[in-house]
Amino acid sequence: MKNYLKSTMKTALVALSLTLFIASCSSDDGNIFETPDVPDQGDDPTTPTVATIVFNEGDISSNITTASSSGEVGTTVPGRVIFTSTDITQRRMYITQNISGQGDMPFNSFDLTSADLTKALKADGSIDLDGATKKEIDFTFELPVPNIDNGSIVYSFWTTKGKGDFRDASKRLALGVGTITVTIGTGTNPAASVREFAGVKLFAPDVNGNTETFFSLLNETVYKINVGPEFRAFWDFGYYYGASGVSADDNASFASTAQYDASFGFPVQGLEPGADEEDAATETLNEAFFGVSTMDAAMFDGVTLSGDLDNISSSGAQKITNLAVGNVIEFVDNYGKKGLIKITAIQPGFGNTDFIEFDVKIQP
Repeated sequence: MKNYLKSTMKTALVALSLTLFIASCSSDDGNIFETPDVPDQGDDPTTPTVATIVFNEGDISSNITTASSSGEVGTTVPGRVIFTSTDITQRRMYITQNISGQGDMPFNSFDLTSADLTKALKADGSIDLDGATKKEIDFTFELPVPNIDNGSIVYSFWTTKGKGDFRDASKRLALGVGTITVTIGTGTNPAASVREFAGVKLFAPDVNGNTETFFSLLNETVYKINVGPEFRAFWDFGYYYGASGVSADDNASFASTAQYDASFGFPVQGLEPGADEEDAATETLNEAFFGVSTMDAAMFDGVTLSGDLDNISSSGAQKITNLAVGNVIEFVDNYGKKGLIKITAIQPGFGNTDFIEFDVKIQP
């Protein structure tokens, strides 16, 4: 499944066609895009030639929250997004893509051929709505149609008042969420498979955040804590090996990002937001809940469908300690997704080269 998703995402590299001219690089003082022309009566956004969603803070009766289109594999279809605010300042736009019901994934694979346009993306993959576009947005995207026989591709769009979260559209929401659905063949999605990550390796923490200690269930990526605040919403849990104090007897352990400092007993630089960071006063860290599974390694290997994990429930415990090779751990993440972790290797110790290695299966 992992290879399938990677393959389909690679084929989804497309051109971002903006209806606006590029004005300057991204900063709070400049404009990336010119202010768009407001559609007149002869440019009705409900016209079915282009799948269009509309959000208007000043007149919600004109909102069009869903749109649909059909497409052919290997091509693209246009999708138009018109967001107009009055009191709210729109600072970012987030886009996700859900292929065949396999889960919402960040969609930011644009062909940014212009040197100026490359600066339109924030580090987390959201679009920086700079300058005049903070109030009035009119973008047309070329939406890719991946190689599937039957099913749907759902694109979701929303804007935020600050740093958002691809897995939680309500976080600092400005306008949205709107969806454009592209159907292929019958439009019927297959049964949802689990997402699988193999050979994930996390290292014991460094107090300066220099080791790859945290893992993201969103994009199967390991992170150094000091990579910057843009990625905090990506971190789900971290690894530590009990050294002294509160964690002395914990040995190999996982802890949620929200409870990591308290569980480990030593504050790790970069985990908590600095006072001068964007949205520092309202920043939140992801919770995750762990428990020992009744499954063994062979049963873990047999899990293939999302429904196989439905019976997992939250333990209420945001850390799990004294892990050993062969353990199968069940978890529920911050967004309600259920999954399993199989421990495959441990190099014990709290040095920066000591590690834990594991496989993951999680609901899409």
